[in-house]
Amino acid sequence: MSWTRRAGRRSAGTALAVCALLAAAAGCGSRGADESPEGTSSTSAGRPLGTGDEDGRRHREAAAGHPLAVGVEVQPDDAGGWQVRLTVRGFRFSPPGTAPSARGGRGTAHLFVDGRPVAHLHGPDFRLAAAFVPRGTHHVTARLHADDGAVWTVDGRPVQSTADITSSGPLPGNGGHGAPDRGGRRS
Repeated sequence: MSWTRRAGRRSAGTALAVCALLAAAAGCGSRGADESPEGTSSTSAGRPLGTGDEDGRRHREAAAGHPLAVGVEVQPDDAGGWQVRLTVRGFRFSPPGTAPSARGGRGTAHLFVDGRPVAHLHGPDFRLAAAFVPRGTHHVTARLHADDGAVWTVDGRPVQSTADITSSGPLPGNGGHGAPDRGGRRS
């Protein structure tokens, strides 16, 4: 069993968004005069907002017509940890070493457990060690960031998703790893 929170933001122009995603995935379409060689519009980098998050990170509003969304799925693995898989819409992960400037729909994802940062992701998959998820119920949150460090927002709200997971913690005498029960929780 897995715990999933799907990308929840839907725009009024769903059909338009689907067409835009298909065109971006196929790498087709014509380039306008304001686009960079990579095919991202200089105007699509969104606009910086005067607000920030609880950690003081700036917010950057995604450009109109460029909807961003993230979903997170967390499943227990055989080694006692957790496999985290992100699904993104309207977003591309930037490789390590990318210049710290915002480009529309590009960047990294930050992973948090119960509000504490645990990873900075350049791709959709991550193995979360059991040490980050002690006994109890926890909130695993993925939040999208631009390459300049700003938090991507849509309608002023951070583009993020949270999955709740429950760990029963390690059992004494089994090497510190709990075996998943039928519900996918660690016993």
